Amino acid sequence: MNNKGNTSMSVRDMYQIPQDSVITIAGTVGVGKSTMTKALADALNFKTSFEKVDANPYLENFYADFERWSFHLQIYFLAERFKEQKKIFEYGGGFIQDRSIYEDTGIFAKMHYEKGTMSKTDYETYTNLFDAMVMTPFFPHPDLLIYLEGSFDEILRRIQLRGREMEKTTPISYWEEMYERYQNWINNFNACPILRINISDYDLMEQEQSIEPILEKIGHFIGQSRSWKRHELMK
Repeated sequence: MNNKGNTSMSVRDMYQIPQDSVITIAGTVGVGKSTMTKALADALNFKTSFEKVDANPYLENFYADFERWSFHLQIYFLAERFKEQKKIFEYGGGFIQDRSIYEDTGIFAKMHYEKGTMSKTDYETYTNLFDAMVMTPFFPHPDLLIYLEGSFDEILRRIQLRGREMEKTTPISYWEEMYERYQNWINNFNACPILRINISDYDLMEQEQSIEPILEKIGHFIGQSRSWKRHELMK
């Protein structure tokens, strides 16, 4: 969790984005979640929350034996993301979050169960725990989930351009499956408001100003969402 200062209020004011907003970025591998997270945090003077992969004590064992360690890994992710979400809201918001707590259960745990690398008992235990912890009015859901999407060919091009060794040797069929699973997941997701953005509509590396229409949409969506929540509370 990285801290940023709190000096410039102009962009937030311009697009009417509350300073305590919590925005989560979601999307498949290679879609540009980290780039979007950093760009929004810089524009809004928000803090960032990134996944801490290096500190994961199960990751190495998991890659060596999916079936033995998939349940442990998912429980670890759930606990860490839950703690991070709690910390963000205790801090008072003002965060852009790279990856959501929802993707683990809706995509990765489900994939392990369907492929036979997580038992039915473990999968049911995990999903029951997730529902009890996260799918409740008491859990601090984000104000907005921004889902980055694009054509499979464009996402594959970006993965190859990024050039990470492990990703380059991964079969294309795996990326295709991830792409389809993410599409199915987002089409059925309703835990918090969603803003879907096509990656071909902006270029944050070459055109910094292409973030402005995104900021405008964020302000509109959060304004509508908070207005609806206030209306519900007054009933």
